[in-house]
Amino acid sequence: MRFSSRRSAASLLILSLLLSGAPQSLAAPAQRPAAPVNQDAGKAQVRPWLYENSDVPIDAAWRFGTLPNGLRYAVRRNGVPPGQVSIRLRMDVGSLMEREDEQGYAHYMEHLTMRGSRHVPDGESKRIWQRLGVTFGSDSNAQTTPTGTTYALDLPQATQASLSESMKILAGMMAEPNINETSVDAERAVVLAEKRESDGPQSRISDANRLHFFAGQPLAEHAPIGTVETLKAATPAKMEAFHQRWYRPENTVIAISGDIDPALAEQLIKDNFAGWNPTGKGANIPDFGAPDPKAPATRVFVEPGVPVSLTMAWLRPWTPHADTIVYNQDKLTDMLALQIVSRRLERAARSGGSFLQASVEQQDVSRSADGTFVSIMPSNDDWQKPLRDVRAIIEDAKAAPPSQAEIDREYAQMDTALAIQVENAPTEAGAKQATDLVSAVDIRETTVSPQAAVEIFRAGKPAMTPQKILDSTRRLFSAGVFRAMLVTSKVEPGQDERLAAALAAPVKAATDARLSDKPVTMSDLPNLGTPGTVVSRMQVGLPGMETITFSNGVKLVLFANDAEPEKVRINVRFGHGQQAFSPVKPVPSWAGGYALMASGIGDLGQSELDELMIGRRMGMDFDTDDDAFEMQAVTRPADYKDQLRLFAAKLAKPGWDPAPIARVKTGAMVAYDAMSRAPDSVLGRDLNWLLHDKDVRFRTPSRAEIDALTPESFRATWAPVLASGPIEIQLFGHVDADDAIKAVAATFGALPPRADTPVPAANKAMRFPAHVEKPVVLRHKGDKDQAAAVMAWPTAGGFALQQEGRQLEILTQIFNDRLFDKLRSTEGAVYSPSVQNNWPFSYDSGGYILVTSQVRPDRISYFYDAVKATAADLAANPVSADELQRTVAPMQQLLMRASTGNAFWMNQMEGATHDPRYVQAMQNMGKDMLSVTPAQLQALAAKYLVSAKSWSAIVLPEGVAAK
Repeated sequence: MRFSSRRSAASLLILSLLLSGAPQSLAAPAQRPAAPVNQDAGKAQVRPWLYENSDVPIDAAWRFGTLPNGLRYAVRRNGVPPGQVSIRLRMDVGSLMEREDEQGYAHYMEHLTMRGSRHVPDGESKRIWQRLGVTFGSDSNAQTTPTGTTYALDLPQATQASLSESMKILAGMMAEPNINETSVDAERAVVLAEKRESDGPQSRISDANRLHFFAGQPLAEHAPIGTVETLKAATPAKMEAFHQRWYRPENTVIAISGDIDPALAEQLIKDNFAGWNPTGKGANIPDFGAPDPKAPATRVFVEPGVPVSLTMAWLRPWTPHADTIVYNQDKLTDMLALQIVSRRLERAARSGGSFLQASVEQQDVSRSADGTFVSIMPSNDDWQKPLRDVRAIIEDAKAAPPSQAEIDREYAQMDTALAIQVENAPTEAGAKQATDLVSAVDIRETTVSPQAAVEIFRAGKPAMTPQKILDSTRRLFSAGVFRAMLVTSKVEPGQDERLAAALAAPVKAATDARLSDKPVTMSDLPNLGTPGTVVSRMQVGLPGMETITFSNGVKLVLFANDAEPEKVRINVRFGHGQQAFSPVKPVPSWAGGYALMASGIGDLGQSELDELMIGRRMGMDFDTDDDAFEMQAVTRPADYKDQLRLFAAKLAKPGWDPAPIARVKTGAMVAYDAMSRAPDSVLGRDLNWLLHDKDVRFRTPSRAEIDALTPESFRATWAPVLASGPIEIQLFGHVDADDAIKAVAATFGALPPRADTPVPAANKAMRFPAHVEKPVVLRHKGDKDQAAAVMAWPTAGGFALQQEGRQLEILTQIFNDRLFDKLRSTEGAVYSPSVQNNWPFSYDSGGYILVTSQVRPDRISYFYDAVKATAADLAANPVSADELQRTVAPMQQLLMRASTGNAFWMNQMEGATHDPRYVQAMQNMGKDMLSVTPAQLQALAAKYLVSAKSWSAIVLPEGVAAK
């Protein structure tokens, strides 16, 4: 059963006009698809095709149908975001449908169909959709899995004309893609580049897992990417034969959800797909087999440099089933049973046990197996003790039923998660609804409204007894074929035998695995003192947005609105972020991301705080921005006041539990070697540091620094941060403004005034590295045919040139599209070139334009030639009006869609209470970014894309000489 929801309610569409650059940028109502009220939306339907053999409530917001040629469809109205129509087209063909000599063909066909068809010249579909405001790769993409291929199109500000054109293109792509020698050869290079770039330690581990756990089944041998041999052997005739067998209307499902009359959506499907009647006979879906009990139960896989990990699985045959209410209630009971075990495992990991992390889950894997999977990451190279400890916790769960308190805890958590879906239903995006529907088709299940889902769950509560949970646990961890695989970085004699013996050895149930049933309440948090008073309150930025200052200096940006019903976003910005630390003296700032929030509040540890938040929508996320530290949560009207209290208590009375420090230290050590195993990992480790001229604040800590981390040094770094510096609270969402101000006054307003030491000038400086004639050479220890290349140019930062900073977004997008067309679409030299603009408003310098890509070592020179030639052309010649429009239109639509939610405005207003220039930057954003001319872009390219100022680096395999 998949979940979906009802149509949208309020939005921030009016405010989004600020981003358009002109007040009349939205399409006039007459140009939008007609949208009369659907008189049938609430009526019960005859059981449509998705609900055959099911008794779950039909989601009446969907209109279902089947064309005479067998194509099935579902359409519905949804206004989130306004004007957008989301289309998902799923073909029932994936890698499991391929013959042995066709491995990779389903994915190959996805590439060919996206390239062009009878209605679209080769390579032109991307440009057509860009002119309609579609962002390629975000609004328009496709994905191939073992069981299906799904095409996704999110059409912003859809008109009847743009929808008709888009559906015509999609129909041509499915029925008659351009399968000829030119397109097959071009996409072969692209697919091979994708395979090469995806190869690495994780892909090899994934392949080994698939080969072991699904031995004897097609899934073991059939990865969607295919093999080099089968891809090189592909011909137009072979691809055409594959297309004829599988790309057929009876294998097609279309889901449309958006700001459109369902009757119009239905008619568009009929107009464009009813005439699709391929000749010949389609293929039958092959048998995916069942877990083979005769295959080896254990395997040791060696992958140098990776952390030790161990996976156990109990595999049962996957069989189609009636997606009934009882079936779903049983599934939810299984989920509850696994959550109890997961929480016990997490408690053991937090206490500094033998394993860093352990988790359990049930998966229906590619219609090939119904499996219970246990994943273990040991704290060091010793895997035998963590294996015993995890097995002991599982044995305890199988030995005796959980307490009613444990069941109630997990039930409350699941009930809240489902209730939140009901609360968020009015603002659930049409894109998600369309995706959920085709995903339900993929797993042969149904989709229901959030309200129906929560009612099904609650109706099953009486049956969720301790005995039934125990029965579920025993079945999930006993029935089926057992397999286990150990991944290690070193070859050691006798490991296979030791693994088999460790799994065969009897294990006693743990005696200390169960959690305390002692309740934790908000009264257990430290008291905060007398509520503060308001000293100023004024409107700022947008209609309805205001800033409030309290007597202790705390400032609040409040935007009370119902754009996202039942949702409240809170962001607490305090201190000075990265600028609080020295650029030359390293401190354990890197450990704060996890350990700071996990170290507790007062006498309450993380487990007690988890208990406090059970059944509620609360969180404790943490981030470090350039100029502030941030605690973030998405909560709801019923919980946001306690969320504020939780955050305020963290600043007032932080806990300093040493266990999270030990855990983050162990995790950093365990993952350290893996950062050198592939070119993208090396860039992830070193590039940010190098682009900031080796500023230590951006450096991955060394082994010695990780080893030197202690609870004392951690506290010495972070205690002053929590206790000093300004506090800015952002509270956006479904609240009453006066109540929200009182809640902040009673929490953050009750804190004592905070000292604020000025940030040293050196901490506010941001540097770009000096120009290099030859690329800096970095090394990785992975595959010899993998490398990466980087080129960057310094720009600036701050507010003085903010219009240039915003216009560089347009320039870099054009740069990116040109490199994509040259390096991927035309040459197939690389698969994922990327051009980014980084313009820090928190600094007056340090910005840059960055080009990165993975590439074969022998193609590095070609990559740099293409990058330099593109940069030179942008500086020498103005872009065409069409190219500019194809870039600005998607950007404008992207901004307008983002601006219909509170998260966007919250991001734009960060820091506004301390620097009013952020408000002006927000108000001018659309004009600054979108009102740009070819001449301005040419001038920007000439100003910033200067060869004599560029910096570059390459990541080569060890032993491969730089050329």
